[in-house]
Amino acid sequence: MSNKNKNKNGLVYSTNPDFSVDSSVPDYGVTLPPQQQNLKVFLDKKLRAGKKVTLITGFNGTTADLEALGKMLKSKCGVGGTVKDGEIMIQGDFRDKIIELLTAAGYKAKKAGG
Repeated sequence: MSNKNKNKNGLVYSTNPDFSVDSSVPDYGVTLPPQQQNLKVFLDKKLRAGKKVTLITGFNGTTADLEALGKMLKSKCGVGGTVKDGEIMIQGDFRDKIIELLTAAGYKAKKAGG
């Protein structure tokens, strides 16, 4: 079975006619204030042909607020990126700069991973 046919929770088939798979990232009703956010910033190279990407995870809030934070970080770093699956991906290794920007904006952010 190919990976595109599998969903993340491993469900293959259900006999319940009312069952629906919700594979989207949960959209929280309210966004926590920056002081209550515990963001983790780490470098990732997996499945990216050796290219480095800075990932920011741990955001609790609405998708619109996450996208706004991602847009701010991308513009401050002057690079591209995306907001997908509840994570912000910034092209390149900008861990130190992103942690500096997030703490200046009032977020609790720390470096994670290797």
